[in-house]
Amino acid sequence: MRRIPALLLTLTASVALVAELPAQSQPSYGPGDVNLEHTRAYAFIGKGGLVGHTHAVAGTMSRGRLVLGAPQNAGEFVFDMTSFEADGEAARAYVGLKGGTADWMRKQVNEHMHGTSGLDTKKFPTAVFKIDSATPLATAAQSGKPQYELRGAFTLFGATRPLRIVADAEMINGWVHVTTQFTIKHSDFGRKPYSKAMGAIGIADEVKIWGDAWVAPAATAVAARPAARTLR
Repeated sequence: MRRIPALLLTLTASVALVAELPAQSQPSYGPGDVNLEHTRAYAFIGKGGLVGHTHAVAGTMSRGRLVLGAPQNAGEFVFDMTSFEADGEAARAYVGLKGGTADWMRKQVNEHMHGTSGLDTKKFPTAVFKIDSATPLATAAQSGKPQYELRGAFTLFGATRPLRIVADAEMINGWVHVTTQFTIKHSDFGRKPYSKAMGAIGIADEVKIWGDAWVAPAATAVAARPAARTLR
């Protein structure tokens, strides 16, 4: 997958969005609706200074829709930036960080993350990935799952940038399970990553993100490998 030229989701867009397996799809969900209860976004934030720390972040969506196979108007992910928390056990385990974090440190990290030098969630409570298209690719993932290219625009901190990601999809228990992994930079959205002590302590500009979403199947629901299309 090519380098993604946008998105933070510290988040951020999609978004590995994984919780426990949801129950069989319910009639209250329309085609393409995202199961918000079981959808998650995770991020790994590296250290940016000599004595910085690595962090794992997890959060949820406030609204979501995705129609795989749609060549236009494929959906929208609205991330609830106020829901993101740093260094919880599940988040650290998901991104591969060992050990836990003391409660006092978690509180301090979250205060910085939600403050004006971080996500500034009072001013920017949401981030939005508007998905223009979600088209199938010719090649499957290494796991054999069908792959889709999601193209659109991501808005964060009031700045909008193009975003393209590749996602795996498979049908599980009546839901389409969509997963993705990509990398973005704070600076893509005009933000400097948090730092202090003349840069000795801080976080990295680059953020690694996983998205794991559960989506109600549409007419184009995944059944087997999709029709051929190559990624350009």
